[in-house]
Amino acid sequence: MGMSIFSQYISFMLERQDQILELTTQHLYLTFIAVFFAVLVAVPLGITITRFEKAAGIVVGIANAVQALPSLALLGFLIPILGIGSKPSIVMIFLYSLLPIIKNTYTGLTNVDRAILEAGKGMGMTNWQLMKMVQLPLALPVIMAGIRISAVTAVGLTTIAALIGAGGLGQLIYRGISMVNNRMIIAGAVPAMVLTLVIDFLLNILEKLVTPKGIRRRAKSKK
Repeated sequence: MGMSIFSQYISFMLERQDQILELTTQHLYLTFIAVFFAVLVAVPLGITITRFEKAAGIVVGIANAVQALPSLALLGFLIPILGIGSKPSIVMIFLYSLLPIIKNTYTGLTNVDRAILEAGKGMGMTNWQLMKMVQLPLALPVIMAGIRISAVTAVGLTTIAALIGAGGLGQLIYRGISMVNNRMIIAGAVPAMVLTLVIDFLLNILEKLVTPKGIRRRAKSKK
């Protein structure tokens, strides 16, 4: 009986494989664009607030406030300004993606050992050289962890985009809910879950590639 139900789900997904592939591509596009721009904004912002401590609480507080706002309510605010479709969806995912990256960038940079920074200053390094050659490489694993959190969360948030005509796998999920069709819900949910795992896996590999070997060895020895 169990295998029969499982085979029905597989058959249903195979019948709709072209549609699932198209919606998965849309889902990936929305997620990538939003997280890409979030990284472009949040990393420099996280770096900037390490130089202006008074601004750090304000920036993180605003990002926290956005994060606390329900996603449907945020979409409701954006639709009158941007209309329906992909634009408000991308902006919503972008705004939710900012907080983990800002916080992790700020935390990673401020937690760099002061003795290392003092040694760099003693060698005549400027603040910019210290940031580029010391702080950023040491903080990179923490920053990448923030990007991974944002990317994984963004895949889930993108399902909501289907409610306002932006496409993505949420389209199958919501259609399945309205039709009380579990196979259609599964056809949308399973690719979304696989997409989440693949993105997290790829970002984990990227994190290892961009993290200097010395830092990686130090992290392993702490474990």
